[in-house]
Amino acid sequence: MAKQSSIKTPAMEYGRDGETPPAISNRRASRIPYPDEQKKIKDIERTEEERKWLSSWRLLNHSATPLWSLPKLAATLGIAQLRVKDESKRSPLASFKALGAPIALIRLILRLYPERSFEPAAILAGRYQDDLRALTVITATDGNHGRALAAAAQSSGCRCVIVLHARVSTEREQAIAAFGAEIVRVAGNYDASVKEAARLAATNGWHVVSDTSYSGYEDVPGDIMRGYGIISQEIIEQISDPAGQPFTFTHIFLQGGVGALPAGVLDYLWKFYGPRRPTSVIVEPRQADCLYQSAHLDRAAHASGAIDSIMAGLACGEASPLAWQVLRVSADYFMTVEDSDATTAMRQLAAGNGQDVPIVAGASGAAGLAGLQVACGNQPLRAMFGLNEHSHVLVINTEGDTAPSIYQTLVGESGQSVLARQSSRQSGHRPSDQACLPMAHG
Repeated sequence: MAKQSSIKTPAMEYGRDGETPPAISNRRASRIPYPDEQKKIKDIERTEEERKWLSSWRLLNHSATPLWSLPKLAATLGIAQLRVKDESKRSPLASFKALGAPIALIRLILRLYPERSFEPAAILAGRYQDDLRALTVITATDGNHGRALAAAAQSSGCRCVIVLHARVSTEREQAIAAFGAEIVRVAGNYDASVKEAARLAATNGWHVVSDTSYSGYEDVPGDIMRGYGIISQEIIEQISDPAGQPFTFTHIFLQGGVGALPAGVLDYLWKFYGPRRPTSVIVEPRQADCLYQSAHLDRAAHASGAIDSIMAGLACGEASPLAWQVLRVSADYFMTVEDSDATTAMRQLAAGNGQDVPIVAGASGAAGLAGLQVACGNQPLRAMFGLNEHSHVLVINTEGDTAPSIYQTLVGESGQSVLARQSSRQSGHRPSDQACLPMAHG
């Protein structure tokens, strides 16, 4: 078992000396056993069920995503171990969103048509296309979620409308449109696109499939959030020892966004590990700090900045209230990073070094590592988070080069070139460095 740090330090206070600190502690985070044992059992079984539903979708790879070990970078950071769960390998869609959107679409269809007795796995196989042609789904997106929903809708046979705000690149728009989605453009930022998607749905009788919850809209965001528990389930399987005993890493650094990913991942880890769950740090762009502000105000809150970041998937102005309910009691710390920190992390992952395999990570995908690197280079943060030479840290690379031209500009090398170097070095890694487990179990 990884050794937990014994360092105890006072939490950084919000607004000390008139400045916003780079991180704050969540005094409401709980270390008690998961509060509802029956819900815990039901949700773990539900996650396994959903893995089976997705096991035959042609746009999803049918093995667990790699869990890379980066020993050289870990040594540089002064920690015992660093592992990267690489969601860029999840699907040709190149992001973790390939889990949430299709699961939410399946569950929405099952709720809308209970009398049809649809077989869940057969929905994404296109078996019910004639029945679903009249169904229209819509969402707002910064890119990855919309692309995943468009792909799932195309596979299922329903119509899909995607609302994009002004800052979404043409490259991301084209990637979504390639799956047959109809594109609507709006002025403003992500929050403006969320409002427009809700308006269009109400006007036309369409159905919103969004990971952002709001008053009266929680079922679908809840489905998406819980779907991300598949990532946690895979991680636990991949780090168990041969006797089946789970290894507990000490820390996990997770991207923020509206909160759906960290809420889904942390909720599952809490269900599984109980009070022994790892210390969690939520990482956001400084100018899109809605979860940081939520921790400060103890309610789902708005970001304090301009919500414009190269970490496009994290450029969210308002926290999801549903996700915040989970994070309020399961996330230990909230921190912000600069765009330059994300770029540095992207380049670090792409370079590889010695034993460390090169990894393709977009700006949002590299945010967790960016937070870890900032913390390890800042002694007060390092002490605050309890990071030391005994720490076993996990980060999740949530996306690959989903905008290839932007990736090449920021990294100075194409994603394809990095993957070629990854392939050439991969044979030198131990099998445990990139476990591949079936998506579904009998």
